[in-house]
Amino acid sequence: MTFIQNLKHKYKTGTIIEKLIYINITVFACTLFVTLFQSLYQQEQNFIVQWFALDDNFSEFIGKPWSIISYGFLHANFIHLIFNMITLYFVGNLFAQYFTQKQTLSFYFLGTLFGGVLFVMSQSYFPLFEGRNSTLVGASAGISAIFIGISTYMPNYELKIRFIGFVKLWYLASIWLAFDIIGLVGPNAGGSFSHLGGSLFGFLYVNQVSTRKIRLFEVILAFFNTKKNNLKTVYKSVNKKEQARKPKGAQQEKIDRILDKISKSGYDTLSQTEKEFLFKQGKQ
Repeated sequence: MTFIQNLKHKYKTGTIIEKLIYINITVFACTLFVTLFQSLYQQEQNFIVQWFALDDNFSEFIGKPWSIISYGFLHANFIHLIFNMITLYFVGNLFAQYFTQKQTLSFYFLGTLFGGVLFVMSQSYFPLFEGRNSTLVGASAGISAIFIGISTYMPNYELKIRFIGFVKLWYLASIWLAFDIIGLVGPNAGGSFSHLGGSLFGFLYVNQVSTRKIRLFEVILAFFNTKKNNLKTVYKSVNKKEQARKPKGAQQEKIDRILDKISKSGYDTLSQTEKEFLFKQGKQ
């Protein structure tokens, strides 16, 4: 098997997170090659970046609407790429343990979309950006959606960090958000707005929608309506009645049985009732 064939095999058999990493690395390699080639002709602007990065000017964005997604596969430099891919690998694989491959991909794309929207809006609204010209690249918005999404879903999940010990996800998520909020007044303020846009999507989706199917219109409505929808109210009231009937000991036994089932057969083997029960317990 040749080197190219081996790469193709790894891509086909890889998880959605591995495929996203392969795509990002490939796009960066192509961008680097074009930059080196164009430098021979003393051309400063890389045409890949020019056509696929997200511009801060709304009129320019209208001319290339695909950039609202494509910017999430470009990176400014090698350090930017490596940091994002390492984060995507660890956070994405954790997310994929509790959500489907399709949902993982949807979070990446929709987080990128929301991050791009908030970036363009912030550039047009805040006086901070007057007189500045900037473009947005990077997978950070999509990664933020995945990270904040899984942190919202199971905030008390603990990760073991070398030299520190076990740390709860919501602690790490708080630090992640704090850096982005502080960055709103820094040199990469536009990037911080896009990260927060992705984070906002991840939080709203997991907080507002309890089913495992992604419904984009419900997330969009959540931006304009802070009230909980009727479906979720009915869902919660039913669970409250069930909780009142069951003692804490019975609940713990049920949780243990579900976790044991996950360890033996995987999350997807759970029934819808078991998934909903586990979802509600994780939010307590």
